[in-house]
Amino acid sequence: MKNIAKTTVLLAILTAVFMGVGYAIGGQNGMWVALAFATVANFAMYWWSGDMVLRMQGAILLDTTSHASIAQMVAELAQKDNLPMPRLFYIDTPIPNAFATGRNQSHAVVAVTRGITELLSDSELKAVIGHELGHVKHGDMLISTVAASLGGAISGLAQMAFFFGGNEENRNPFASLVVLLLAPFVAMLIQLAISRGREFDADEHGAELLGNGEALASALLKLESVRPALGDYQPTPNDKAINHLMFANMFSLQGLGALFSTHPPAEARIARLKEWGNTAKGSGVKKTH
Repeated sequence: MKNIAKTTVLLAILTAVFMGVGYAIGGQNGMWVALAFATVANFAMYWWSGDMVLRMQGAILLDTTSHASIAQMVAELAQKDNLPMPRLFYIDTPIPNAFATGRNQSHAVVAVTRGITELLSDSELKAVIGHELGHVKHGDMLISTVAASLGGAISGLAQMAFFFGGNEENRNPFASLVVLLLAPFVAMLIQLAISRGREFDADEHGAELLGNGEALASALLKLESVRPALGDYQPTPNDKAINHLMFANMFSLQGLGALFSTHPPAEARIARLKEWGNTAKGSGVKKTH
């Protein structure tokens, strides 16, 4: 309930900024148009966000014959977590990663890349899948997708506000400049607030499912070790658009880009997993969901 309330507030702020940009562009009429657009965007994201993300990544259904072990891992963990069996997809890219998407638990999708299946051991990959099922369990997938969609729309409208402002009666040119500078900043901060804390929660969920956090920590270390080798890879707009959904950020970020990373540093995630492990050992009792 706490997460639902927090998310509702965050998305309300995002929609309010969206309306502010609309007002800067076209006055009161522009504000109502922006609200209508935000409503349509929320509706579209609810019903089709999962399919949109899969198409953006060129994902195909996982071949459960050649990847029987992965299908078995997911089935075992989903049953243990009292979740419906998600659809499984595969992305033919050397970049090691995984993500979950879909509008709810009954329509969830878990996708893995060729890179992560080749890099990680079975126990590490199982831990990553446990992490992704944590996002399914907590209802994070839809929220993150909608936030990213509206954030991108705000950025686009902010730029429009700078170049097209409506007439002088409806728009203050200084207000448009402020919107241009602040709207993307606000959108990114909200997305960051949604994403970072939930990565910690999903890590803990995966550790609880497996009974330990060692495999997940090992997976994070392996992904971090290969990230410098991807430094020359230029992420596509689609890569950037769904980066916050991924298990780990595999792109090198510097300066302000690092500030706006949607993932906590791997070191922080590993430290939290170790802290969880020490607490679990001390109590001798696993948490329940």
